[in-house]
Amino acid sequence: MTDQNNNGAEQSGEKGSGRQPALAFLTSNWLSVLGATLVTVAGCSWLLILTLHMGARASNPYLGILLFLVLPAVFFAGLALIPLGALLARRRIAAGLAAVPDRRLTLRRLAIFFGVMTVANVIIGSQVSYRAVVYMESNPFCGASCHVMKPQFVANLRSPHRNVACVECHTNPGAAGFMESKMNGTRQMLLVVAGTYPRPIPPALSSGKLVASSETCEQCHSRNIESGQKLRVLSKFKDDEGNTQVSTVLMVNIGGGRSGGIHGAHMGPGVEIRYRAVGSRRSTIPWVEYNNTGTGETRTYLADGAKDPGGATLVMECADCHNREGHSFSLPKEAVDEAMASGRIPAWLPFAHKTAVQVVSVAYASGDDAARKIPEAFAAFYRQNYAQLAGQHQAEIDHAGQALAEIYQRNVYPDLGIRWGSYPDNLGHTDNSPGCFRCHDDSHETSAKKAISQDCDDCHKALATQAKNPDILRTLGLTPSEPKQ
Repeated sequence: MTDQNNNGAEQSGEKGSGRQPALAFLTSNWLSVLGATLVTVAGCSWLLILTLHMGARASNPYLGILLFLVLPAVFFAGLALIPLGALLARRRIAAGLAAVPDRRLTLRRLAIFFGVMTVANVIIGSQVSYRAVVYMESNPFCGASCHVMKPQFVANLRSPHRNVACVECHTNPGAAGFMESKMNGTRQMLLVVAGTYPRPIPPALSSGKLVASSETCEQCHSRNIESGQKLRVLSKFKDDEGNTQVSTVLMVNIGGGRSGGIHGAHMGPGVEIRYRAVGSRRSTIPWVEYNNTGTGETRTYLADGAKDPGGATLVMECADCHNREGHSFSLPKEAVDEAMASGRIPAWLPFAHKTAVQVVSVAYASGDDAARKIPEAFAAFYRQNYAQLAGQHQAEIDHAGQALAEIYQRNVYPDLGIRWGSYPDNLGHTDNSPGCFRCHDDSHETSAKKAISQDCDDCHKALATQAKNPDILRTLGLTPSEPKQ
């Protein structure tokens, strides 16, 4: 009889309030209830959206932010609220436990419940944290989640290195590099929120945020590899009515290792070139020092009429010439030449090259403004000057206008301060950038009047220069096809 009364009392004590011990613990304070709700909602939402996200063919940056940053933050906030609420309701919990006849059994059940939940939360939390870190190092997060970096992201999509993660070049290896990048990212986020970020965003090389080439480029492109010579064909179109196509054919002496050439002369075994530049863009280099540990040779060059600028001494690396390798922006003529060579702008349209360069060179208010006005301006030229042709080939003209609008939108971002030529390319030498001529200008001399050469043949041999259908192309079977109407 006594045992039956005790059993009845035990059951009544545990269920007197209608709640199990674990449930009573979680509902002891409104903060604990809120925490349990947040954990449940965030956990279930994370699992559901993750399933959809994993099945998607493209990575949506905003879905990724929700999945890997927002929901995890809610999940961990809920976990923190549960013990906080229990702490505030500790007296009520203690009184409830004291009223239970078999306290050991109740505590054992609580221990089992919270042990299982702790293991589950550790598993979920570790997966959330891991995936959050992976996501924050992905290209969509770096480039597409913030409109400020959209130009660099779009340019990278056309790069040979588009499948290389942003962090490979912009984050130093190791835990210190990771923390530095996240702190820098937080600072940049605050600048974006406040609207005080620089326009345009300065290149990583000039801002000192680019990882050394020895840790990036040279992990795949060893300086000891001898690349030999490579053929380059540069196609351009004149501004005449027939858009005359001319070609420059170069045999570029890339070299490398001990074979000399461009790479061997600058970064071969034992070769180290140091320099001092004026300004963060490094477009003016008055002082250069050449060292060769193999020959023991050291030469110091100073540009004619210049003084040693002092300041930081930089060691020449891949990115000093290949400064836009992952984020290349074109100039109007270059972009139009490329589009005409690929057939996106028909070369048989009269004055297509001249007109195309003119309409994309205009300063438009925005990308959307350019998308409307560029195709219309291009089509208007043919309606006004070649009405019959315009009537017969309206579709081709419209497609060419759309291609020009895309060219503009890919290279110019008025709201971000990016215009034609905002990011000069040092590879070679163009109207927009002296490139090689920063040093190879025949004016950098040693005290013994030995100059850094500007001889074209040191870098490339011209097999044809601005020639129409040059013989060398016919020999190689690369004769440009005639424009077809």
